[in-house]
Amino acid sequence: MDELQQPGGSRTRVGLRRTAALLTASLALTGLSAAPSSARVEALPSPGSAGIGDSYFPLDGNGGIDVTRYQVHDRYRFAQRRLSGWTKLTVRATQDLSRFDLDFLLPVRRVTVDGRPAEFSRVAGHELRIVPAVPLLDGQRFRVRVAYAGRPGRFEYAGESSWLADASEVVTMGEPHMAPWWFPANDHPRDRARMDVHITVPRAKRVVANGERVSRTVHGARATTHWRAAEPMAPYLAFFAAGDFAVRTGERGGLPWYVAVSRALPRAARTRSLRLMKRTPALVGWLETQLGDYPFSTTGGLTTSLDPGFALENQTRPTYPVLPRRARSIVVHELAHQWLGDSVAVENWRDIWLNEGTATFMEVRYAETHGGQPAPDWLRSRYDAFGADDDLWNLDIADPGPRRLFDFSVYLRGGMALQALRQRIGEEDFWVLLRRWVGDNRLGNGSTPEFQALAEQVSGEELDGFFQAWLRERSRPAATPENGL
Repeated sequence: MDELQQPGGSRTRVGLRRTAALLTASLALTGLSAAPSSARVEALPSPGSAGIGDSYFPLDGNGGIDVTRYQVHDRYRFAQRRLSGWTKLTVRATQDLSRFDLDFLLPVRRVTVDGRPAEFSRVAGHELRIVPAVPLLDGQRFRVRVAYAGRPGRFEYAGESSWLADASEVVTMGEPHMAPWWFPANDHPRDRARMDVHITVPRAKRVVANGERVSRTVHGARATTHWRAAEPMAPYLAFFAAGDFAVRTGERGGLPWYVAVSRALPRAARTRSLRLMKRTPALVGWLETQLGDYPFSTTGGLTTSLDPGFALENQTRPTYPVLPRRARSIVVHELAHQWLGDSVAVENWRDIWLNEGTATFMEVRYAETHGGQPAPDWLRSRYDAFGADDDLWNLDIADPGPRRLFDFSVYLRGGMALQALRQRIGEEDFWVLLRRWVGDNRLGNGSTPEFQALAEQVSGEELDGFFQAWLRERSRPAATPENGL
C-alpha cells in the first residue's frame, strides 16, 4: 500500500473544549451574529459520528453532514494503475461540528474547508477525519476540497477489493461499496447527491459515466471528459469507465439514451452485446407501463471486457459483463433497479431484498408478458423445486447479515415473496402498491416495515403473518391462501 500521508505540524484538535471565541469567529465567517443567543455560544460544537447508523457497516456514511454535490476531478494512468486528483464536496452541517469524517481509501495530500487548510488524519482504514480551522454551525453550507493520489487496486474495505482494471480498461462498479476507491464520499444510500465527474485519460480512450456527457476537452496527449447526473444518487451508484468503446446514442419518447460496448471483446461478442444494449430504451419503455414514469432524465448501459462476475444498476447506465445469448432478463433486472434500488434506495443495507427481490420479480413479470411462463406457475414451480430442508429457506431475507447480503435466497425468495403477495392481495391492489411505493418514495429511501405498512394500507389486510412467513422464518412457508399459495 501507499503510505497514508499526514499533514505536518501541530495535531491540536478542535473539540468540546474549544473556546467560545472560536465559535464567535465561525459565526462571523458565516455572516451570523454572535450576540443574540447565549445558548448558541454555550452549545459548543461536537464531532460528527464516524458512521451514519447502519448496523451491517457501522462506519459507512458519517454523522453531522449531508452532502448535496460532488465535483470529482480524477486522472487515471493505465500503465501505473494510478489515480490522482481532487474532489470538491458541497456539504450542509446537520449539527454544530468540531470535526467530521468522510469515507475514502486513497492517500490524501491536502484538505481545505471553505478554502482554509484543515487538519486531517486516517482512522479505521477508510475513515478520513477532517478538522476545520473553525467550527461549523448546524445548517451551515460549506465546501470541502480533498486532493489525493494512489493505486486503488491495492486497497480493501469490508473484505472487498472493488477496483476493476487491466492495462487498457477500467470500470468502477461495486456494491455495497465503490466510491471510496475513487472519490471521498458520505458513503451510504441515505445520503444521495448530485454528481459531476471529470475524468482525464489518454486521448485515445473514451470515458463513460452516469447522466449526460457535458464536454470532452483534448489537451495534448490527454483528454478530460465531463459527465453530469441531473438527479442525486447514492455514492455507490456513481461510476466511470475508461477504455476503447463502441458507442451508440439516440432518443426514444423524448428520453435520450447512450450505450457503449468494449472494443476489446471479440467481434461476435461485441456485436451481440451492442445489440442487447440497444434494447435498453425499449425495455425502459415497457417498465414504465408497469411501474410508472422512468425516474431519471437519461438511460443507457455499458458492457465491459473485464470480468466483474456481476451486472450492476449504476444510476442511468447499468454496467454488464459479457452476457450470454438470451440474457434480456438480466438487462430487465438492472433497469428495474432504476426504480427499485436507485430511485427508491434502501434505508439500511438489511433492506436489500426490497431491491433484489423486486427486480427479480420484474424479470418474471417480463417473461409472462412476452410469451414466457405465467408468474403463478413460476412461483409454484420454484416452491416445489426447493424442498423444506433446502438452504433457500434457512435465511431471514429481511435481515440476512452482511456476509449474505447478496445471497441467492435474497433474490429468489424475495421475488417469490412478491409474486405470493400479488396472489394474496390481488392484481389491482398489488400494482397500486408497487406504483405507490416507487412514486411516494421517488429519490428517497424505503425500509421493509414501511413496505409492509403500505401493503396493508393499500390492501386493507393485516399482513404480519404473510411477511413473517416469506421474509423472516427460516422454513418454507406453508402452502396456504394466507401465504399466497
